Amino acid sequence: MTDISTSLDQIMERVRDDFSSKNAAREKALPLCREAIRFSANAIRAVHRHEFDLARELAAKAGEQLRVAKLSLLAHPDIYFAGFVHDSQKEFAEASITLAMVEGGELPTPTDLDVEYAAYLNGMGEAIGELRRHLLDTLRSGDIEKCEVWLSAMDEMYSVLVTVDYPDAMTGGLRRTTDNVRGILERTRGDFTMSLQQRRLEQKIEDFGKQM
Repeated sequence: MTDISTSLDQIMERVRDDFSSKNAAREKALPLCREAIRFSANAIRAVHRHEFDLARELAAKAGEQLRVAKLSLLAHPDIYFAGFVHDSQKEFAEASITLAMVEGGELPTPTDLDVEYAAYLNGMGEAIGELRRHLLDTLRSGDIEKCEVWLSAMDEMYSVLVTVDYPDAMTGGLRRTTDNVRGILERTRGDFTMSLQQRRLEQKIEDFGKQM
């Protein structure tokens, strides 16, 4: 009969090697993901300041950090799907989609961004909130046409998100994100309609004054 202590030593040696490898990969990927989140947040701030070149540069840096993090976790899918990568990919998708929508560019795909589908969809939901902020800022300047385009884009994205009816474990909590988006869209549509009616009233009053 094989000595049990020898068997245990061999088992634990493999276990420790595996855990050490996982931990090393995690320790490498975690700060990269944190940096990606920071770059993405700053990219969104740059978008709202109309600093689009800077926003693109920051978003590209975020994407590069995530690419390196993903490569470091290729041998450890359990760590890759542990949660922190999803969060950073979601922030990157949010920044990239917000930038594209505000600039009037083409919507980036999950493949373009090299992010998981769940992270992409949640990022899209978060981007709708950022579009609301940008729409309201633009509304104050009176650019109704741009606001109409963004409101339509927000509505289209929500219409897609609401059709994704799968367990939260698969979608990364998309149901909660979609519920939040519905409220954001309703408030934005109400704010836009009220502002539009007010401007039309002001125009009628101005036109009436010219006729006097």
